Amino acid sequence: MGVRRREISGREWRDAGLIWDFHLMRHALRPCSVAVGLGSHDLGVAEQTARLFRRGLAPVVVFTGGNSPTTRERFPRGEAVHYRERALELGVPEAAVLVEPRAANTGQNAVFAREMLVAAGVGVESVLVVCKPYEERRSYATFRKVWPEVEVLCSSEPVGLREYADGIGDAKKVIDMLVGTLQRVMEYPARGFTVVQDVPSDVADAFERLAGGGFDSRLLPR
Repeated sequence: MGVRRREISGREWRDAGLIWDFHLMRHALRPCSVAVGLGSHDLGVAEQTARLFRRGLAPVVVFTGGNSPTTRERFPRGEAVHYRERALELGVPEAAVLVEPRAANTGQNAVFAREMLVAAGVGVESVLVVCKPYEERRSYATFRKVWPEVEVLCSSEPVGLREYADGIGDAKKVIDMLVGTLQRVMEYPARGFTVVQDVPSDVADAFERLAGGGFDSRLLPR
């Protein structure tokens, strides 16, 4: 018999929906100097980056990311390398794509992408950060901290929480990731990793209920 998936109650879905919606920045997109696709387990990031490139929203794309325990099997040559391959399949010209294969976290994504662009002689006034839907707010806060001199916009694949969870195949895992990412939004400013962002009380309350209700596998160690 397979592993039985945890049932998600209606209240838990509502709390997760509050957090999902909070993570989305809903920026009005406009042309930027560069699009930076953040490596992860989700190939949808590469596909969204390709869509934005084809819309003329950035003339240059940087895919950044090495490997992690959760992506090594899926992307054995590295996240950024596989993202590049997918973008080329979708029509992005090879000459428009730079690959940064070392970054292991979002701060390094920002630092290493900036270094690569400087070395390539690409002037940057604005950055379009492309990431997973539930990572928009944390990615924005990280890039604003690490790269304060540029304008930062965020985008992600246009997908809802239930559809995303169905695609992953494990709703509990997805909600765990939402909760863990929100904790980082709240706690990383004090560690110097991100800029401060206000968290509405209903979102904070949803976090407490979910974190206390067992959606805790992605919480920071204490």
